[in-house]
Amino acid sequence: MEKIPSFTIDHNKLKRGIFVSRKDCVGGETITTFDIRMKEPNREPVLHNGAIHTIEHLAATFLRNDTEWKDRVIYWGPMGCLTGNYLLLKGDLQSKDIIDLMKRTFAFIAEYDGEIPGAAPKDCGNWLMQDLPMARWEAKRYLTEVLENLSDDNLIYP
Repeated sequence: MEKIPSFTIDHNKLKRGIFVSRKDCVGGETITTFDIRMKEPNREPVLHNGAIHTIEHLAATFLRNDTEWKDRVIYWGPMGCLTGNYLLLKGDLQSKDIIDLMKRTFAFIAEYDGEIPGAAPKDCGNWLMQDLPMARWEAKRYLTEVLENLSDDNLIYP
């Protein structure tokens, strides 16, 4: 079988950041898939399940309510390797186009204090697997160490 494109990126060189993973044409529209990489693969501990689950709930809720971007949000969800998330947006976009959106998203998560949206048995298939304190810590770390200090290494795949 042929390797899919995301398995051809050298993860040993990949930094934390915002990367265009792929672009697909669907019904005449371009869908851009972003790799929102929060951890350096194979070099630091991954996001633990409760934290990434809470990040998923908070980011998906924030993005789908953002007045500027909500109509372009297709999907937000965790990577299987637990080193980040995928964001799918309608439009032919570049990493730099969503820097402000990601800063606002991760600031929202870092400062969030309240009930986690969708964290109830009727709303979620694993509603107890949430960790708001760790989600806030990871979001703050990503915001301050990565999003507020972006360079080409954090925006363009190696």
